[in-house]
Amino acid sequence: MSAIVSNQEIVHYEVLGRGRPVIFLHGWAGSWRYWVPAMQAVSYNFRAYALDFWGFGDTARVPENYSLEHQTALLETLVQELGIIGRVAVVGHGLGALIALQYGLRNPTKLAKLMLMNCPLGGVYAGRLMTDTPAALVDWLSPNYAEKDSVSIEAQKSDPQALARPLLDFTALSLQERLPEIQAQTLIVYGANDPLIPLPLEWHPEAYPPNFHSLVFGNSGHFPMFDEDAQFLRLLKEFLELDKGASPRDLGFKDHWVRRVR
Repeated sequence: MSAIVSNQEIVHYEVLGRGRPVIFLHGWAGSWRYWVPAMQAVSYNFRAYALDFWGFGDTARVPENYSLEHQTALLETLVQELGIIGRVAVVGHGLGALIALQYGLRNPTKLAKLMLMNCPLGGVYAGRLMTDTPAALVDWLSPNYAEKDSVSIEAQKSDPQALARPLLDFTALSLQERLPEIQAQTLIVYGANDPLIPLPLEWHPEAYPPNFHSLVFGNSGHFPMFDEDAQFLRLLKEFLELDKGASPRDLGFKDHWVRRVR
């Protein structure tokens, strides 16, 4: 296990591979661990990092650090402490997507690529996110996954307060309106059958600049990386390897990926 010390508290992270840096950020249900297949898939020419946010996995439980502001600051601290220089790709899921977007808005010159998965941009999410324990969320969102046992074990380590606290900040933000501020290549991904984070009702991706693209995995719920793992990993690698200056719209999308255009 790798760790840094922030404000005299332990922050857990893992790293795999060599090459350009990419950071994976977990969501409300689970920890860094569900990113293992993705980290392995890209480790041949990327140095893949994944961390546990405050209150999740093996990072310290510090309730005063559960705000969206503090969780984003934790990501900034990790980048600084690990000596990651240049622009970094960030892949965030759920809560991690909110933090990734905040990081990109605060550090535009440090962001190479941004992948937002199942991000509640429209401010809409299931009420169970405010009431369920992390383990209960895993049971609800991942009923048949082979990875469920390991994800459940990790979820049991999480502090329930860490789920709801960032949402109190999020309700005061207008992240969807600020998306055009992102200059990096950006890909927005949803699972069509996600019971936790529905597709934004008022969202017009065709209005965004060419550095943006969006798609929906038609046979996925909250975890496209589990539901359609092979397709997801192929998309992830294509996106990370996209040439600088190219548009994500140039990616060779396959028939089983449903493009969402209003």
